[in-house]
Amino acid sequence: MFSRSTITTALIADAVGNIAKAKANVEIYLNYPVGIGEHPDVLAAIQSQVDIIAHEEERISVLTKHFNDKE
Repeated sequence: MFSRSTITTALIADAVGNIAKAKANVEIYLNYPVGIGEHPDVLAAIQSQVDIIAHEEERISVLTKHFNDKE
């Protein structure tokens, strides 16, 4: 059986990983916008990744505030 801390830590780690992936995508879009053939609307593609970052940061905030301080 997993402890409360193990579960919340795993959820936070997942969110941090998703943020890292989204940030990498944004960096690629910003540095090589012409080379991204499947995304003709680079701004929309960047906004999509920014939305992922915002969502995951909110998830981390909720987990930390409401669930990460108890065992």
